[in-house]
Amino acid sequence: MVEVNVIKNHVLIIEDESSISELLKMTLLDSYFSKFNLKIEQAESCEQARLLFQNQKYDLVLLDWMLPGEQGIDFLRSIKKSNSENAQASFLMMTAKSDSDSIVQGLECGADDYVTKPFNFQILKARIKNILNRKVNSDSQKNNSDVILLLGLVIDFAKVNVTVDGHLIHLTPSEFKLLGYLIKSQGRVLTRDQLIDLIQGQDVTVTGRTIDTHVFALRKKLGAWGDKIETIRGVGYRVLSE
Repeated sequence: MVEVNVIKNHVLIIEDESSISELLKMTLLDSYFSKFNLKIEQAESCEQARLLFQNQKYDLVLLDWMLPGEQGIDFLRSIKKSNSENAQASFLMMTAKSDSDSIVQGLECGADDYVTKPFNFQILKARIKNILNRKVNSDSQKNNSDVILLLGLVIDFAKVNVTVDGHLIHLTPSEFKLLGYLIKSQGRVLTRDQLIDLIQGQDVTVTGRTIDTHVFALRKKLGAWGDKIETIRGVGYRVLSE
């Protein structure tokens, strides 16, 4: 009997420097990622990536910002606005632009996370793992989307309640919405502007300062679990997935 190795996650590296592209490929082939059964492809430009996108659906794209021809940020923006299957792929932006404005721009264009060059490969591996874990968790929750369990926290969207280690946590409607969006995007950075858009209501005026106040209150109410809400300085927040 022949054992078939099923590909669970298809990854595309878009990087024009071959030495960096090969290093990234070797990193993904590390046993650290063995449970994800990765299939890895490489492209040197957005033009080449577009050709691959015509015939293949990817789960994760590692995308360089500075590329020959079309820039990575413009490619990301156009793919996320398209109706293609790859608009649902997770994107990790790789860039030498380490200023907060560039990072916010990348996130608001649809990047799930970012790493700055030169790479700290331990951070890179951890961020890739977070994205892949989030995909696995998302797939497992498709048949039970009203309830999400994450590291002892249970959020029930149908009943609008939250428990931590079996204890009911009383949240305001805005706090519940904010926590819900962070949980659904676990591992992904959400900017303050994105969170404002998500919880803004007809009778609710939300500012960046309001978001910070809600996060402070959430951390206090969630106790030790609140430490999993990470502040990305000058950008926004995310919930750690492990």
